[in-house]
Amino acid sequence: MIRYFTLLSLSACCLTSALAQDIPSIELKDLGDLTVDTRALVDEADGPVLFCFWATWCSPCKRELNNYADLYTDWQEETGVEIVAVSIDDPRSMMRVKPYVNSVGWDYTILLDPNKAFARAMQVNNVPHTFLVNAEGNVVWQHNNYADGDEDELYEELLKLGAE
Repeated sequence: MIRYFTLLSLSACCLTSALAQDIPSIELKDLGDLTVDTRALVDEADGPVLFCFWATWCSPCKRELNNYADLYTDWQEETGVEIVAVSIDDPRSMMRVKPYVNSVGWDYTILLDPNKAFARAMQVNNVPHTFLVNAEGNVVWQHNNYADGDEDELYEELLKLGAE
């Protein structure tokens, strides 16, 4: 019985620390070839930051970010959220990112992570993988994969942050 409670306590501790991870400071390029520090994005934001890892070859990723685009202005006004779309396209497919983003008109910060340094630091194994980060730089919610309607769950999480 004691073993059971010890294991349960240890599991809860690990789960809490996995969600409470800090956003690391990693330098990535944006579409204008400017260097951007991932941690600075959080530190300089007026509200929460949503990091969405995606790739041009990933249909669910593009569907997710296109659906967020329809809601983004309202979300910003209500919660102050900033969306950062982090492309994990490799150096060969990275040239497709800017034309795709321009064609859909996303109003997000777009970062390029061709060597997957930021993705590895965030333990992203597949995309889409989305992280909601509070003002202190802690991950408070994450979601792997995407299905239509998942934006409703995210919106609820954004509202919870605003209520804190």
